[in-house]
Amino acid sequence: MKTSMLAGVLAGLLAPALAMAQSPIDGTWKIDMNQVKLPAKSDVLVLKDDMFRCGTCAPPYEVKADGTDHPVAGHPYFDTVAVTVVDDHTVKETDKKNGRVVATTTTTVAPDGKTATFQFSDSSDSQGPPVTGEGTLARTAKGPAGSHALSGSWRTASYRRISDNALSMTFKEEGGRLTMHSPTGQSYTARLDGTDAPYQGDPGVTSVSVTRSGARSFVETDKRDGKPVSVARMSVHPDGRAMDVAVDNQLRGTHMSFVAIKQ
Repeated sequence: MKTSMLAGVLAGLLAPALAMAQSPIDGTWKIDMNQVKLPAKSDVLVLKDDMFRCGTCAPPYEVKADGTDHPVAGHPYFDTVAVTVVDDHTVKETDKKNGRVVATTTTTVAPDGKTATFQFSDSSDSQGPPVTGEGTLARTAKGPAGSHALSGSWRTASYRRISDNALSMTFKEEGGRLTMHSPTGQSYTARLDGTDAPYQGDPGVTSVSVTRSGARSFVETDKRDGKPVSVARMSVHPDGRAMDVAVDNQLRGTHMSFVAIKQ
């Protein structure tokens, strides 16, 4: 009787503390750009005879490279593309959605043709200021004879000067649910049982499901019209200061990973 009573008292004392215990994923996390492993898969681009084709875009598209807007289908983030040939080594692409510019990218191929640099501004999934940055490409295959220097296969080698609004996310676990929001306006609150929940602020993601895969690990599946578009596996380090994130892009068949640091 005494043992049972003591156990009951202890349970009563411990219950509030356990309920208030912070989840390992709670807090704001920022991507460490020095610990990013980019996809190994190359992008395939061809610019020839005044036509530009992105063969590895999902879905692929081809437009006339005359600097004017041309409609493209199947892309939730943009509905027209304008490709401008600036010179023999430089190309600018402007994407629009409902007549509004949502992204621009200017790519310049090095004189030796082995590398390229790009600068971009992208507000296609941002509810605030655009995400901006620049990076480098490494050529993995040449383009067809007689094509523009941009033609060929390119692997993204690095990113730099990425604006802060693209690098952070905030999580809160409470009541069997995980809530996420980001500076660019994406958010969700999903039960940790794998059931679908609405995903807000991203035209390419309509729902999300989240499950716990361990004491400090979670799996997030982003979906578009019920079909998975990406799967992120998040695992918080034992010290709680960093989180490993691995992302599989289901549409393009690519994999990347990074480390996020708790702020």
